Amino acid sequence: MSRPTSKGGVSLNVKDIERETLEVDVLLVGAGPASLACALELTKLAAARGLTPSVLVLEKAEDIGYHTLSGGVMDPRAMRELIGEDWLAQGCPTEGEVTFDCVDWLTSGGGSFRLSGPLVPPQFRNHGNHVVSLYRIVRWLKERVEAAGVDVYPGFAAASVAYDGTRVVGVQTRDTGIAKDGTPKAQFQPGMEVRAKVTVFGEGTRGHLTKGLVSKLGLDAGRNPQVFETGIKEIWSLPKGRDMFGKVIHTAGAPIGTRGYGGGWIYGLRDDRLSIGYVVGLDHGDARLDPHALFATWKQHPAVAKLLAGGTLERYGAKTIPGGGYHAMPQLQGDGFVIVGDSAGFVNMARLKGIHLAMKSGMLAAQAIVEALAADDTSAAKLARYTELFEGSWAKEELHRVRNFRAAFASGFLTGAVDTGVQMVTGGRGLVARRSMSPDHQHMQPVSRSRLVKPRFDDALCPDKLTDVYHSGAVHEADQPSHLVVTDPDICVTRCTQEYGNPCQHFCPAAVYEWPHADAAAARAAGGVVINASNCVHCKTCDVADPYQVIEWTVPEGGGGPKYIDM
Repeated sequence: MSRPTSKGGVSLNVKDIERETLEVDVLLVGAGPASLACALELTKLAAARGLTPSVLVLEKAEDIGYHTLSGGVMDPRAMRELIGEDWLAQGCPTEGEVTFDCVDWLTSGGGSFRLSGPLVPPQFRNHGNHVVSLYRIVRWLKERVEAAGVDVYPGFAAASVAYDGTRVVGVQTRDTGIAKDGTPKAQFQPGMEVRAKVTVFGEGTRGHLTKGLVSKLGLDAGRNPQVFETGIKEIWSLPKGRDMFGKVIHTAGAPIGTRGYGGGWIYGLRDDRLSIGYVVGLDHGDARLDPHALFATWKQHPAVAKLLAGGTLERYGAKTIPGGGYHAMPQLQGDGFVIVGDSAGFVNMARLKGIHLAMKSGMLAAQAIVEALAADDTSAAKLARYTELFEGSWAKEELHRVRNFRAAFASGFLTGAVDTGVQMVTGGRGLVARRSMSPDHQHMQPVSRSRLVKPRFDDALCPDKLTDVYHSGAVHEADQPSHLVVTDPDICVTRCTQEYGNPCQHFCPAAVYEWPHADAAAARAAGGVVINASNCVHCKTCDVADPYQVIEWTVPEGGGGPKYIDM
């Protein structure tokens, strides 16, 4: 097949490219919990009908789990349904069941007070749930999926969706071996054309293919726009005997206080380790909002710092979280495709949980796909069975109960706090039957109104961004076009500098964007914002928060990115 391709904003005109074409029955893009649960359930249901569909999973990371990040406390409901009541006996890797939970309110003066026992809000009660490393979970699921006959290809980044009219017929993987200037290198390899009867989009949060698919086909018509939070996470080793195993602590209050939506978590792991993190809503509006700086300031609060004292940082990561809830979910299917997991917004933001919902979405999609394959009809009408199954499931019931949760906080923290209390006694309705929202980037305020958080960085408790990026294991091929594309660079030099002070240099948690210029003339001469694409941890914050929506996150060469081992 011959066509010009565009990768990383650089047009590569290579005539007569011969692309390998691979045809399968079902293609799953992304190897997270939603896709792997879908693949496993699909093979089981198909076998029960005497069907043997060919199933392929493509994953952009170098290895399965490298791009998978979660807090993570897992509600085991979906795992029990997928694997069986003896899921633990079958070897599912968890850190252990939660034995203690509480919510701490941190004050700006360094104090704190605790809600525990019956005072813990219902959404933060975690007894019966399990602390997990999602990295280990997906690698375990991958083994079961492969044993069921599914092919799993890590290191293959899906770069574009293949259409026949408005029907999705598969994807093309990214060309590799392209130099920064867009010319093919000696090791140039064209991407594959993968064709499928059904394509499952399970790319995770703010999936770039799903983003384009939703826009092209109008799948968000009548829905609220999806909104996002950025979560920063670290794994720490503690001095022996600190006894945090099985404990789950959530925090509210400082450092963000009532100025926005956000809070922290502390989860006790095996072997004297901690999972800690901080989440902040990207509808905050402060042009100098820096999630990493808030995280560092949060760690310096005495209530958190004492837990980390004497410990050692092991891992770092960041990701966005789709928090809009039920009313922000796009249409889940169309001709030849379904959308699952974070890509479709299967997250209960009130509980800070999405693993079980992602898995359930994959399982429901699998049932619809098998029925479609059996009928030899993968049209939108036939695959609408997925939405029908979802609407009748416990996943819909759970999400509908918190349908207005995140939207309530768009009117301010205090309004959100009051409304969520009303929601608990009105089945999720709250003060307004259906709250509306606007995209996160539309909340950005002029830089003159910003309040820059300046944490005290140090080598132990609070390393700077670059040091944290080192702990993410992020690696990209240096000589390739940037996968972070600024579609209108002049805006960065003119309007953005004046109106917002170039917020990308603040909101990116991986120091990808720099603005070292003294003035507009120097910036224009240097080509505008400096993009250190090799630092990227694939969180998608820039794609979400850029006030002009001129930053587009695309896939780098397959295998590039962070290595979230044990995260």
